[in-house]
Amino acid sequence: MPENKSAPFTFEKQGVFYFTRRVPSDLRDHYTSGKISFSLRTRSASVARARALKASQQLDEHWHFLRMHSMDLPGKHLLRMGGSRPIAMPGSPLAQPETEEQGISLSEAVALYLRLKGANRPATFHRAAERSCGYVIDACGDKDISAYKRADANAFRDALIKRQLSGSSITRVFGTVRSVINFAASEIGITLTNPFAGVYYDRKAGVEDRQPLSLVDIRKVQERCYAVDDEARWLVALVSDTGIRLAEAVGLLREDIVLDAPIPHVLIREHPWRRLKTSTSARTVPLVGVSLWAAHRIIAEPTGSEFAFPRYNKGDATSANSASAALNKWMKPHVPERCTMHSFRHSMRDRLRAVECPADIVDQIGGWQTEGVGHSYGRGYPLEVLAKWMKAAV
Repeated sequence: MPENKSAPFTFEKQGVFYFTRRVPSDLRDHYTSGKISFSLRTRSASVARARALKASQQLDEHWHFLRMHSMDLPGKHLLRMGGSRPIAMPGSPLAQPETEEQGISLSEAVALYLRLKGANRPATFHRAAERSCGYVIDACGDKDISAYKRADANAFRDALIKRQLSGSSITRVFGTVRSVINFAASEIGITLTNPFAGVYYDRKAGVEDRQPLSLVDIRKVQERCYAVDDEARWLVALVSDTGIRLAEAVGLLREDIVLDAPIPHVLIREHPWRRLKTSTSARTVPLVGVSLWAAHRIIAEPTGSEFAFPRYNKGDATSANSASAALNKWMKPHVPERCTMHSFRHSMRDRLRAVECPADIVDQIGGWQTEGVGHSYGRGYPLEVLAKWMKAAV
């Protein structure tokens, strides 16, 4: 049956949506059929789309895993998964109990880490582990994880600095390497002092502080949004008076924007095409000021798409980076130096401080982590309270 265009990788049969996808030719030996097909158990196109995209992403990650174990990666800077010993999938004849004597190389540790922790994670999660540990192998060799010493970690740091990575990028790379080694050590039952912990480097090197926008500059940008009045400007306006992350806004569905409620609001929730940064990022944010205008313009536009911003949601994943590059370029002539779309988020925190909004309410509006066990109890402040403070700030 022909694929349903409103929900990729699906077809409809008697009102029920089914998932369908062909197995790549180079992986046919792993399957008894050239096509994967099963019921998504829904009659809703939007639900089918979400489930199909998630299933497709899982397949892409599994196929990536299979390919990584069937061939070497081109380029020294990329990691050779599995090292000298094959990494066995659960239930495989190759699978053997891991022991302290057996040990595990860094490349094998990455394969183990991704097999056990990489399920249902985006491709960026896999790439980060492969690339970060690939940098270690380039600089220090593919050793048993217990054989790395502080001298290796220091050499690795120097190699990253030579690559001209910023301090924040080095922090992310070291964090990933530490996670892989700690996880692998725990899985095979060994205790080690991770030499990649506590390595000194200038964490602010190459990092430019993001500057908040003044209220005057915010108003200037918002006036430009009113004047241009198109999809991209609605996105800028939506972020400007909510302080939500750009990626959160770009991946919204139209149904996430609720205008027919006593307090109009936007639902920030995880979708298969756009993950949330943290567990506290899922929240409800009142729509006030120019953001409310933008929300009405978005819903009034007859796009035929379920997405609030179709131009940035044409594939399996939200193109937040494309949106950021385009909007930052448009904003540049209208804002001070070093101010970007993310500056609206910094500004919202300052605007809420200026009206003496309690810190835990600020955290709930922005989706920031609030310290203390007590803050994890209950459901948080009601929407009416959030709206009161946001109206005061805007």
